[in-house]
Amino acid sequence: MNNGLAKETPIFQEPFNQTILRKVTATPAITIKNLNVRIGDNHILNDVNLTIPEKSITCIIGPSGCGKSTLLKTLNRMHDETPEVKISGEVLVDGSNIYNAGVEVIDVRKKMGLLAQRPCPLPMSIFDNVAYGPRIHKLKRRKALNQTVIQYLQYVGLWDEVRGRVRTSASRLSIGQQQRLCLARGLAIEPEYILGDEATSALDPISTRKIEELFVRLKEKYTIILVTHTLRQARRISDNVIFMYMGKIVESGATEEFFNNPKEQLTKDYLSGSFS
Repeated sequence: MNNGLAKETPIFQEPFNQTILRKVTATPAITIKNLNVRIGDNHILNDVNLTIPEKSITCIIGPSGCGKSTLLKTLNRMHDETPEVKISGEVLVDGSNIYNAGVEVIDVRKKMGLLAQRPCPLPMSIFDNVAYGPRIHKLKRRKALNQTVIQYLQYVGLWDEVRGRVRTSASRLSIGQQQRLCLARGLAIEPEYILGDEATSALDPISTRKIEELFVRLKEKYTIILVTHTLRQARRISDNVIFMYMGKIVESGATEEFFNNPKEQLTKDYLSGSFS
């Protein structure tokens, strides 16, 4: 079968061996200290203090406008592009404050794989989407690129679905396939953390389940932080939950304890559906 890859590249017949992936070394949890974010006159995040455990899934929940996405974006310095944003406090990743003077933003973002609310495949082929990051980071040899693309397409469960058309446009994929492609593209640069901002909200139930299953597998090697509006999803796949309201952390903790024995009345009201 012509799959559009170089002839010297073997076509893997067995399921992808996950040990091929870079094993993330033991890294400290992300620690956030006295984090404040202001956009103009609006105080979006107010004295946020958190510790996010490594190699686990942490879900950030709360009503719309409470600061969930703003918090997520501080972890890869996405606010740098907005001049009216003012940030104070510390975000410690690998023990270092990513907002210190002299920190290379590109290095921060390389550590943080981001999966957006709607899939955003690049306007190029399936192959070139996955190869894009490795090429930027100087992986040029065709055979190595081919192997990298195959490995990460297999890892997100796409290889068997696209192996005969990897040179066709990524825009021809279904929206669920596009989201898995975007995840493969992010993993191909070997991040240490995966950030998801409502990563399944635009997907059908079957695609949502596939992405959730991927997250559960990936937490063996990556620290995963997800913003979600779906309490059922947080309960299904998370190890830890952070509940935000009006820019503040109301309560956080292990998932089972959080849902079964919330400590704050505001948390109880939110979980009961008193507001959303």
